[in-house]
Amino acid sequence: MPSLANRIRSRSVITRLAPLLLPAVWFLLAGCMVGPDFHRPKSDPPGAYTGVTAGATREPSVTTGEPARLIDWWKAFDDPVLTSLIERAITANLDVRQAQARIRQARATRGVAASGLFPEIDAGASYNYSRGSPGTVSSSGGGTTAAGAAATPRELFQVGFDASWELDFFGGTRRNIEASDADLKAAVEDRRDVLVSMAAEVGTEYVTLRGLQAQLLIARKNLASQKHTAGITRKRWQAGFVSALDVANADAQASTTEAQIPILESSIRATIYSLGLLLAQPPAALLDELSDDGPIPPIPPEVPVGLPSDLIRRRPDIRRTEAQVHAATARIGVATADLFPKFALTGSMGLMSADLNTLANLSNRFWSLGPTVSWPIFTAGRIQCNIEVQNAVQEQTLLAYDKTILTALKDVETALTAYAKEQEHNRSLTEAVAHNRKAVDLSMRLYLVGKIDFLNVLNAQRSLYLTEEGLALSNRTLTTNLIALYKALGGGWERES
Repeated sequence: MPSLANRIRSRSVITRLAPLLLPAVWFLLAGCMVGPDFHRPKSDPPGAYTGVTAGATREPSVTTGEPARLIDWWKAFDDPVLTSLIERAITANLDVRQAQARIRQARATRGVAASGLFPEIDAGASYNYSRGSPGTVSSSGGGTTAAGAAATPRELFQVGFDASWELDFFGGTRRNIEASDADLKAAVEDRRDVLVSMAAEVGTEYVTLRGLQAQLLIARKNLASQKHTAGITRKRWQAGFVSALDVANADAQASTTEAQIPILESSIRATIYSLGLLLAQPPAALLDELSDDGPIPPIPPEVPVGLPSDLIRRRPDIRRTEAQVHAATARIGVATADLFPKFALTGSMGLMSADLNTLANLSNRFWSLGPTVSWPIFTAGRIQCNIEVQNAVQEQTLLAYDKTILTALKDVETALTAYAKEQEHNRSLTEAVAHNRKAVDLSMRLYLVGKIDFLNVLNAQRSLYLTEEGLALSNRTLTTNLIALYKALGGGWERES
């Protein structure tokens, strides 16, 4: 146990050094940070999108360079069912909930990194029992006891605290916190990207469902028409006006159309099940809600898409990659800090006694305080190699950032072109359906008066069915292309801001 004189001298030294230690600690904590500082990567997007179709008056819906209105883009379709499905999916979707858990993980990891700025204090207690070997022991009177006498056992009780505080002079800990902050931001942007993809997926599945239901209605309507034609043909055959071949062809046409109905019904069920999964519901949970036929959501007359420069700041995947560049840059500083010495303050205080009953006496207290320094002299290149590793990681993230921007621009231009061209395709199909309906009516009248054979009627009915089915598919594709455009623009997450 330290003597009273030694404790007095130690206190005197600490008292004299305190005015010097406190400014030194402050200087160390506010010291420089090694490693490169993060700067937002430069980008040079084009001034406008080439696929914008403003001024194309023949199209029912045009895209414009006006600022994009993407908050709750699904409301532009004016479909309450679609709006309800997406808003329920935002809170229930399992992918979104996983992304939320990743945010909590990143936030907790940031707390672990931040703890390095603060002292670490441990409490402990120990008990030690020792007994020496028997031997010659000096007596209090100067004589000796006989060899072989039993040694006296000793006990030692100790309780106290140990503390250590590593001073972040070269900024390794602060760079680690900076990297963790960037990781947290990347996790937030990842959740936003999941929201964008999820909302687009729900919208696409819903439009697919309505498109399949439209195709089913068309198939049933054409089946009814073809069965009616087959009935007329059978009566004409019974009357001797036509051959049995016409009856066989009419029945074959109707059976072919009828064979498509189970396939469409199966696809409708599968699509409803997919929507149920997106809403974290059992497969059949949405059957009652969605089994009734409904129209394909109409497209809005104008779709503002903004400018490419807006896209870079809005798309969550670009923002996420930028945060990853920030994290990689900060970790270069973490690795570089290992080249420099590490300073720490360590101390301990507690109580120590050979008798448990007197352990709590203040006369049994002890304490110590002192600085430590460690500096890696030889690590066989480990630190330098780690710095090179982090530099290579940063280079990869910078390249990934550039690729993400180019991919985003490609996605928007592709969606713009697909949307515009599908409108042209849709317009041609609409005209074809109108012409084929006239052809079916005319061919039936001419067939009934015997001016044409039944093959012309079959061809006209087959063409009408194909073009009507194609138009329903085009209506579906047109709306899903618009949803793909909203997704490419990065819309659907801004409500949380």
